[in-house]
Order: sequence, then C-alpha cells, then structure tokens
Amino acid sequence: MLRKPVVCGQFYPANARVLRQQIETYLESEVPKKEVRGAVVPHAGYMFSGSVAGAVYSRILFPDNFIILGPNHTGMGVPYSIMREGKWQTPLGEVSINSRLAQKIRQYCPFLEEDEKAHWHEHSIEVQLPFLQNFEKPFQFVPIVLAGINLEVFRSIGTAISRAIEEGSEKTLVLASSDFTHYEPHSVAKEKDRQAINSILTLDEEKLIQEVARYDISMCGQGPCCVMLIASKALGATEAQLVKYQTSGDIIGDYSQVVGYAGILVW
Repeated sequence: MLRKPVVCGQFYPANARVLRQQIETYLESEVPKKEVRGAVVPHAGYMFSGSVAGAVYSRILFPDNFIILGPNHTGMGVPYSIMREGKWQTPLGEVSINSRLAQKIRQYCPFLEEDEKAHWHEHSIEVQLPFLQNFEKPFQFVPIVLAGINLEVFRSIGTAISRAIEEGSEKTLVLASSDFTHYEPHSVAKEKDRQAINSILTLDEEKLIQEVARYDISMCGQGPCCVMLIASKALGATEAQLVKYQTSGDIIGDYSQVVGYAGILVW
C-alpha cells in the first residue's frame, strides 16, 4: 500500500532538488543536538512554518523510528486512527511504516482503529516527512491521526505508545504535529499561545486542555500534544524547552490575521 502525497506542490515544492534546497534554508548549523522523547512541530506551508520546524529538527539526535501524531483536519475516517502497513511517498522517496511497532500500539490501545481514510488527505503528518528524509538517516514511522478531545482516550494512546517503545530495542521519538492560534491578530495570538505553550512546558496535558478551552485557543493539535506529553513522561521525560515561536505575520508582514507556530522539545 502506497500513500501518495496530497499537498506536494502546495505546502512544499514538488521538485526534489528545490525541496531539499528550501529545507536547508530552515535548518540551523552549529547548534547542539540532543536525544529527546518528544517534540511539537508545526505543519503549515513551509514558507510560513518551515523555520520553526527546522529549528526543532536541527536540535534532535535522530532515532530509528518516529511516531507522528497529527490532528484530523478533514473529518474523514474514525476519530482515532492508525496505519499499520504500507509506505508514504514524498518527492524525496518512500518511507515505510514500522508495522511491528504499529501493531504493538494498536494491540495495547482499544481506542485506536486501523482506518486509511483518516490519513489519505490529511497533511499534518505528510509535511513532516521531507524534513526527516532530508537528513538521509534511515528511519521508519507510525502515523496516528486524532480527532476530538478525550483525556481518557489520550492517556490510553499515550500509555500504549510508551509501552510499545519500552518493549522495543530501537530509539523512537514521539512527534506532535500542531499549529496554534488561527486567524487572530498577532498580539492576541501570541498571548493565547503563551498559555498553551506554558502548559506544554510544564508537561501538563490536563492543563493544556483546560487552557485551550478557557482562552478559546484555536490550536488544531492539542490532542496530539496531549498524547505526546503522556507518552514522553511515561518514558521518563521531565523537561521541555521552547525552541522557537513565531506567527505568519512575522513572515509576510500582515499582523491582522495570523497563525501561530511553536517548536518544542521534550526530554
């Protein structure tokens, strides 16, 4: 089964050479790299959020596997969906799903269902892959798409992920793909996003859900962030760092209606 790209030529270049060149402009050299348990990365078009994603990936010691958690923007498929088999294609080649790891996660979580429809047109996982492929270190991944807000379900998924990782011998990183406030003035977005970011930095998934509701933060990936925090803490994470924050206004100069992007490392 081959999942072909759906936002290639829109969110990022369709030409492999041009794509690599663009990604390289976002990566930072001479920065320390570390082994981390989890991370938050944005998923907008590269011209908007690429520098934030690049700042995160520049600081990571790359593992053998990635579990990439994305929100469901399309409304297709079941609420909690995992793909256990196949490959995903980008202009930089094909990436295989780690079927063994995916099977274990699915086995340990009764809420996750295998449903390709939730993945076929969802961009939040796809846009991460070229960044990972650009480093040319072999890896596999597990794609998981989440909809809705249910802390009980998130804890079950996060626990299943940590258990599956602990039982394996390969290093695995849990990525939460998320943008933050959508289409509000720059000053409003920054203040709202600060509340959500602080909750992530204190590794408090319950507070994150509360703050998103309290401040009406239009953060699309709070579910993926919650699951990432739960899994990372179960794997021993005790610290987090905000690597970079900016809004689309910082890129195009229009601060009237922006989208917020944050890059966070958890270890």
